Amino acid sequence: MGEQLSMLDTMFLELEQFDETAHMHIGAALIFDPLPGGGTPDITEFRDYVRGRVGILPRFAQQLSGRHAGPLRWLTWEPAKAFNLDAHVHRATLPAPGGEAELHEWLGDFWSHRLDRHRPLWEMTLLDGLEKGRWALATKTHHCLVDGVGSVDIGNALLDTSPEAPPSHPQPLQGGEEELGEQGTGRFWLSPGLVLRGARAGVGAALHPRESLDRMRAAAELIVREEVIGAPQSSLNGPMSGTRLFATVRLDLADVKATKTRLGGTVNDVVLALCAGGLRHLLLSRGDALPESNLRAQVPVNIRSEDQEHALGNELTSLFVELPVTEADPIARYRRVVERAEQLKAGSQRAGGKTIVDLADMGPPLAGALLARSMFGGTRMFNLTITNVPASPQRLYAFGAPLVEILPLVPLFAGHTIGIAVVTYAGQMVFGLNADRMAAPDVEVLAEGIKRSFSELRPPEPKPRRRPAVGAG
Repeated sequence: MGEQLSMLDTMFLELEQFDETAHMHIGAALIFDPLPGGGTPDITEFRDYVRGRVGILPRFAQQLSGRHAGPLRWLTWEPAKAFNLDAHVHRATLPAPGGEAELHEWLGDFWSHRLDRHRPLWEMTLLDGLEKGRWALATKTHHCLVDGVGSVDIGNALLDTSPEAPPSHPQPLQGGEEELGEQGTGRFWLSPGLVLRGARAGVGAALHPRESLDRMRAAAELIVREEVIGAPQSSLNGPMSGTRLFATVRLDLADVKATKTRLGGTVNDVVLALCAGGLRHLLLSRGDALPESNLRAQVPVNIRSEDQEHALGNELTSLFVELPVTEADPIARYRRVVERAEQLKAGSQRAGGKTIVDLADMGPPLAGALLARSMFGGTRMFNLTITNVPASPQRLYAFGAPLVEILPLVPLFAGHTIGIAVVTYAGQMVFGLNADRMAAPDVEVLAEGIKRSFSELRPPEPKPRRRPAVGAG
């Protein structure tokens, strides 16, 4: 019997099952300069390269024990039947002229299609035909397999820290031969592992009753606050089509940090303020009346411990952050973001979100399904997701070619037509804007609003000093 999925991993499957227009995969496009000798990698060579790098990650040759969890039976990770890496690593060519418009269009289509639950839940495509002779690696991995921070670890496994790559030693990903079912073929809910987790939780509660009481109170407060006082209605929320558009915004990380230093707060505060300004610009461009209360973003927070640093699966909780889109003044809007962030750091919301998932993890999968639909299966709790993931501050390489930039993707939950992923890499910050093609065809307006918001926060360029006229004085 394979490894059991956690409640959080199962929830991402349930969210996709709940709404056929929601695709719960995360992804990225890694953009590279040409190979040292010119051109792009050969597909056979590239597949051998991937096999040698992800062969150390057995989960990539495993699939779910069934397509869906049963009410009382957990799914498990089992060896994939007749695993074939070639079916997961493809090649494609970007239409001419291979510019940003063609790349965004191709990525939007690539990320519009769900992963097949009959196979390991990941895909990669080697994409050539980009302008300047560049090439890309486009990835798609189900959220039940890995979270945003874990995906960075996988990316690091594929990349090198210098152009002189170490020799590759291919390690074949091993599948299996057994036939896997549709549903209910995993582990029964009341398993020995669950009993052990419950015993440990009981011991922890006995040894630390005040901490346990505080966590329970935080969970209850979170449910009451976010369910009774729901997120405001907005054109950001509504029916989706299942097809996606993609757009990007690029900023110099040094400029972002200079803005943070001048105004106070953190880099993440700058990100949230820029998103708030961009969303305000988008709503006004649509002719929408601004909501009476501010928009609310679901912001994933990494809780992965050091000993789990390179583990797969999900180790995160959520903060629900107000975005002051009703504030017209950009500096005042930034100050409100910083103030709210300080309140959240001092509050109990993070502990409350973690406790809710922990409690559900002690029950049958049906409890997780109900929790998933309550918290993330609609628009009651939040208007959009914003995630900020740091990648390597140093330049990385593949086949000796430098990785130029990373374009990130965050999935859209049911009824959420726009999601924003931010990644920092090698001195650059990139916003990846994922939007439903039918419900948010104006995603480029959001991109323009984020750029405008940043220009409003940056200090004005110093005026050049006038040189005195010759002979003056």
